[in-house]
Amino acid sequence: MTVLSPTEISSCLSAVPMWRIEAGELTRTFQFDGFRAAMKFVNELAELAEEAGHHPDIDIRYSRVRLSLVSHDAGGLTGKDFDLAAAADKLV
Repeated sequence: MTVLSPTEISSCLSAVPMWRIEAGELTRTFQFDGFRAAMKFVNELAELAEEAGHHPDIDIRYSRVRLSLVSHDAGGLTGKDFDLAAAADKLV
């Protein structure tokens, strides 16, 4: 996949409005009712990430889960990042 241009990134962000660009990565923090709900989300996301062959950085803090997406092999943000972000949004 090719790295998206700034214009393409802006366009893709409109499809995932809860996500932000931070330090060149697509990020979002999800809040859950407790640890078990957070872990359920992470486990479901892990299945989607494996299927897509694209793995986020995941930071779990009890009931908060922060995801960071970037296509390291491409050297920036690609469509894969936005696709996984949209899939994560559908899980909640």
